[in-house]
Amino acid sequence: MEFTLEQVDEVRERTGASYQEAKEALEEANGDVLEAIIYLESKAKGGTRNNFSDMGNEVIETLKEIVRKGNVTRIYLRKDGETVMNIPITAGAVGALLFTPAIIAGILAALATGCRLEIVKDDGEVIDIQDITEDALHNVKEKVETAKDRFAKMNKKGNVTYEESKDEEVDE
Repeated sequence: MEFTLEQVDEVRERTGASYQEAKEALEEANGDVLEAIIYLESKAKGGTRNNFSDMGNEVIETLKEIVRKGNVTRIYLRKDGETVMNIPITAGAVGALLFTPAIIAGILAALATGCRLEIVKDDGEVIDIQDITEDALHNVKEKVETAKDRFAKMNKKGNVTYEESKDEEVDE
């Protein structure tokens, strides 16, 4: 079947298909432009995406879902069982990006004054930042104590300096 470049262009304009896809669709439809367009649309609905607007709509829907989940997931600042602040995580993330030093100072001040910082996910799971920071602090303290003990043992063995202790291993 013969068809013109104008027919291929018409199919491309209306469907967003490539020249190859438009040509194949016209061959399948025996040169009928309308049938070729219908063929490509039904093919797109069957799983292959030829139209950028369909992909754009999917991206927008995904972004909407992320923002919705971000607004459901919340950050709570609590003191003595009472909620001092209740912030959607989306707003907290934007604030953290724009005002990082102020946010860090605020978090440290809140934790130092006995507040609890909690993140509540959309599934109801609660992440207590104070527990995480206490665990991290405990791990750091353990590593510092281990390093002190190691240095003391090395120093007793032969007055080793700090610089030398970094290169040597201690027999435990």
